[in-house]
Amino acid sequence: MSGGSYHFGDSVTLHGGFGNTGIVKRDGAVADVPTVSPALRAAVQELLRLVEDLRDGLPLSSVQALDDSLPAVTADATVPPEDRHRALMAVAGIAATVGTIGRPVLDAVNHILQLLGAQ
Repeated sequence: MSGGSYHFGDSVTLHGGFGNTGIVKRDGAVADVPTVSPALRAAVQELLRLVEDLRDGLPLSSVQALDDSLPAVTADATVPPEDRHRALMAVAGIAATVGTIGRPVLDAVNHILQLLGAQ
């Protein structure tokens, strides 16, 4: 590159005034995504493990209802809170109908709801 003038990147020229901030860039900035507590992440993993154990003792229709609800039962902050709450309540309802074998799942759902501040 001989001769000439080359410029790469931003160029800002301010003439007079006050309070100028120039260029404000948000390059690489990640949107404010709520952080998920390790306790919530662990509680969700435990619930999913317990649900897997419970599946064997359920009728097919209840297994289908669980499968429909489980995608929203996550610690992922991108799931709308109302969807997660609805799914947790569905899982709790199924667990409650099977009696004693569903009690650990019901307790796990209640624990997650407490962590989320929904109880």
